[in-house]
Amino acid sequence: MKLYSDRNPAPNPRRVRIFAAEKGIDLPEIRVDLMKREHKSPEHLKRNPLGQVPTLELDDGRMISESVSICRYLEAIHPEPPLFGRNPYQIGIVDQWLRRVEMRLMGAAGAVWIHADPRTAAIVKQNREYGESNRGVYAGVCKFLEGELAGRTFIATDDYTMADILLQTTIDFGEFIDLHIPDDCENLIAWHARVSARPSATANS
Repeated sequence: MKLYSDRNPAPNPRRVRIFAAEKGIDLPEIRVDLMKREHKSPEHLKRNPLGQVPTLELDDGRMISESVSICRYLEAIHPEPPLFGRNPYQIGIVDQWLRRVEMRLMGAAGAVWIHADPRTAAIVKQNREYGESNRGVYAGVCKFLEGELAGRTFIATDDYTMADILLQTTIDFGEFIDLHIPDDCENLIAWHARVSARPSATANS
């Protein structure tokens, strides 16, 4: 297997790197430079018609794209330690949090990145008012997470899971685009410190 990806802080490839590190999977990488638009090259579009990373190439040449989908495949072939939950209830709760983080927090961060960040202004038509409005949305989701993390070590279960990986990479990408955890979100700040201290947090950075 080999992974087509880009370096940090690109959040989607980083999810797979952290996941693989937690599993102890040696996953060779081929860099696809997003800022140089290499993900839109004809060569990469043959791997992923949407022109995105990460994309996992299997030993037989088949491709899997979308970061969570890649991680589900890796979970199936390397089930220990389980990162999508240990029983049916946990699997459901982890998936609940995957959707909440991706749709709410990452959705807001993505809107800021696309519509309010100067680094994307040259490649997309920005709606800056919309982009800036999502800073408040992002902060509001952080406040929601603050309440959910009260008395908890991790976001979905008592174990570190894919939900934490998704939240971890989203928060770190937020920092890259000047979206910060509000100072009064002490539970969220403490959670971020815990996950950032894991060896996997620096995997192939």
